[in-house]
Amino acid sequence: MRRDNPYGKVVVPNHNQISKGTLRAIIRDANPTVDEFIALHNQP
Repeated sequence: MRRDNPYGKVVVPNHNQISKGTLRAIIRDANPTVDEFIALHNQP
């Protein structure tokens, strides 16, 4: 995944399931605000 402004890049594994720790690390590396995370989570 990539964001252009401000620039950011996160590697997301292509698996049916990922462990909780891996998911936490991905979210931590992406560093979204709470509002950004909720908006992304609610997308179809």
